[in-house]
Amino acid sequence: MKYLYYILVVVLFTCVGCQFRLTSDDGRDSSLLFEIDRYDRLEYRYLTTGDFSALQQMNTEYPIETRTLIEDVVKIGEITDPDINTKFLKFYQDTTLQSVIAAVESEYANTEDLDHQFSSAFKRLRQLLPNVAIPRVYAQISALDQSIVVGNGTIGISLDKYLGPNYPLYAKFYSPTQRKQMSREYILPDCMTFYLMSVYPLQHFESRPQVERDLQIGKIQWLVNQVMSKRIYHSRYEEAVDEYMKKNSKISYEELLRMTDFSKFNTTGY
Repeated sequence: MKYLYYILVVVLFTCVGCQFRLTSDDGRDSSLLFEIDRYDRLEYRYLTTGDFSALQQMNTEYPIETRTLIEDVVKIGEITDPDINTKFLKFYQDTTLQSVIAAVESEYANTEDLDHQFSSAFKRLRQLLPNVAIPRVYAQISALDQSIVVGNGTIGISLDKYLGPNYPLYAKFYSPTQRKQMSREYILPDCMTFYLMSVYPLQHFESRPQVERDLQIGKIQWLVNQVMSKRIYHSRYEEAVDEYMKKNSKISYEELLRMTDFSKFNTTGY
């Protein structure tokens, strides 16, 4: 659990910009709320072939995403450094990272299933929390760094962290428990969890008692379970929230997430 808290805190303070395409009259499924923007494909072109036009497109169409990737995710320098493009390209020339890049583009050649999942889930979320803005979402390749980066109403998905629990490279860096959640089906619940944590942060998180931090995460996990219509997350704190909501059905989801009186939740007996 301590690992989860660390990741959540890091993610909540990482600001990312991204793009998403509204469904238009181009023949696509009109039921889609949005499509994940495939920024990673520009990365693939530049980082595997050195295609300068791809780099130009990254810098002109996705300046915030590119700056965040370089400065905050892989941390190889400032975007204004004269030789930053060379550093960026060289960094990803490592044979391991090249294999990761290839694996991402193979595994995620098609993401229409994710587009449908995200559209349905966020429509459901908007029904439960009418005041929550729909985030902009894009995909990237982050060199096995942060899984999800969130900030200012945006979500960035590092597809290289979702290549499946049996992806050989993962065994070198991650525990079996961690690898279990590094698969395609966890992309949506992870995104929703981190996004809601950013929209409904617990003030003074670091100085709060551990049980309050656990319960705040439990509230988010419980709500994500409702949106997903299945129990993705299952913990004593999520169960405590579930018990509370069964007894207090008139409490709105908004009120639940903003509640700071954690004494109302019973965490004993789980």
